[in-house]
Amino acid sequence: MRVFLILSISFLLSSCWPSSVSFKDTGSSPAEWKTFTVKTLEVNAPNCPLSYSPLLTEQLKDGIQNNTRLLLNTQFGKGEVNIEGAISSYNVAPLAIQGNDNASKNRLTISVQFTINTTQPKEESINLVSTRFADFDASVNLASVESKLLEEINSQVVQDVINKLLSNW
Repeated sequence: MRVFLILSISFLLSSCWPSSVSFKDTGSSPAEWKTFTVKTLEVNAPNCPLSYSPLLTEQLKDGIQNNTRLLLNTQFGKGEVNIEGAISSYNVAPLAIQGNDNASKNRLTISVQFTINTTQPKEESINLVSTRFADFDASVNLASVESKLLEEINSQVVQDVINKLLSNW
C-alpha cells in the first residue's frame, strides 16, 4: 500500500514539473521583434534646453536595451520597432501658493509625443503621449536642480515607452 501511495505521489508531482526552465523574460512582445531604432527626438517646446533632446534619446535607447531583449539598430527605420517623437511641452509652473502670493513649490512638467512603428508580425503604428513632472522648492534656482529633475522625469518617460512595447498593444 505504501509503495502504491509513493508511486502515485511521485507520478502526480512529475506530471506538474515544468518541461523547461529559463530566467530570461521574453515579455509579451512578439517573437519577431529582434531590433529597434530611435530617431533623435524633435524639440517643439519653445523653452526646452537644446541639450535635452539628445539626452532623452540616449536614455531611451539605453533603457530599451537594458530592460528588453531588443537590440539597437543604428540605421533608423531598419528595425522591427522604430520609435520617433517630439518634446511637445517643457514648463515650469508654481504649485503651492502661500498666503503672501509666493509659491513654496514649483513643478517642472514635460510632455513627449511618441510614434512607435512596427514592421513585424504586421505593420502597425501607435501613438503614445507621456507627460511627467517633478516638484522642487521655489527658493531653489531651476538651473541648480534641473539635471536631477530631468533624470527623474526621463526614467519615468522611458518606463512608459517600455511598458507600451511590452504590453499587448
